[in-house]
Amino acid sequence: MKKRIVTCLLTGVFAASLLAGCGSTGGSSADQGSAAAEGDSSAEYKVGIVNYVDDASLNQIIENIQTQLDVRGEELGVTFNYEDYYDNAQADSSVLNQIAADQVADDVDIIVAIATPVAIVMQTATEGTDIPVVFSAVTDPVGAGLVESMDAPGGNMTGTSDALDTTAIMELMKAQNPDLSTIGLLYDTAQDSSEAAIEEAKAWCDENQIEYVEETGSTTNDVQLAAESLAADGVDAVFTPTDNTIMTAELTIYETFAEAGIPHYCGADSFALNGAFCGYGVDYANLGVMTADMIVDILVNGEDPAETPVQTFDNGIATVNTEICEQLGYDLEAVKAAFEPLCTQVNEIQTSEEFE
Repeated sequence: MKKRIVTCLLTGVFAASLLAGCGSTGGSSADQGSAAAEGDSSAEYKVGIVNYVDDASLNQIIENIQTQLDVRGEELGVTFNYEDYYDNAQADSSVLNQIAADQVADDVDIIVAIATPVAIVMQTATEGTDIPVVFSAVTDPVGAGLVESMDAPGGNMTGTSDALDTTAIMELMKAQNPDLSTIGLLYDTAQDSSEAAIEEAKAWCDENQIEYVEETGSTTNDVQLAAESLAADGVDAVFTPTDNTIMTAELTIYETFAEAGIPHYCGADSFALNGAFCGYGVDYANLGVMTADMIVDILVNGEDPAETPVQTFDNGIATVNTEICEQLGYDLEAVKAAFEPLCTQVNEIQTSEEFE
């Protein structure tokens, strides 16, 4: 984690001018918004972006936020300075709390919280301040207590949600394997993003008279052991929602499932990128772009987070890992034919660590 030290030496007659220089160039966000509207290229916003952990989904969001902020900044004649205020907690709660304190001490103009654990910490850290927070990749903002409702957040926070249509993923499993009898549920109990989806998956299994086996893990080693246990149980398929712990471990576990002939269905295309058979959910690149646009609306256009609806996206994209498909002995065209009636789009991908 970076440490930032800013020292302002205030002496004599220069004190007032130096004080004006400590903080965002151009004054308050409202003042800067007026400056931007008038084409004042001196306006600069301090954008604190905080990542929960390195994984393909979250990194893709951040990359697209930064790219879109650069594009919008050039259009508006302002600067969005995110490079000096980016931090990554690497899934460490103590580090995350220190980052939150640093962001507030730096008096950033806005905090961008990537994933639910970050948003929860930033909500507490910004209490009593006028720092707005825009979150991204928060699956259940209302359930996590971040907003009062999706349409009217009611506080200093709003953002974009990667809410998952769990039933759709389960239906994909059944379409691919009509004789499905046992499903493995692999997740981290500490991940708020998994709680609702896992309950929905259990309900679907009960309704369809399909058994399920739960395995959980909070570290990569735990997840590896959980995956090996599910493989030994001989489940027909494994489901994981938008769980950052499992996402981080996917490159470690995908071969375990593939070698056992078990398809792994997950709540994002990044899982498929890292070796799962199928990822189903939102387009995280577009999620990043939309998040950046919300940041601009709040900073430059003066939008109020309390009245800015949380944005959600169509969950109709299935992404199939063609290498794993072949290893499982599936015919790709048959898989696509089974999936297409249940999706708006079926994409193909091959195993890699990061999106190109």
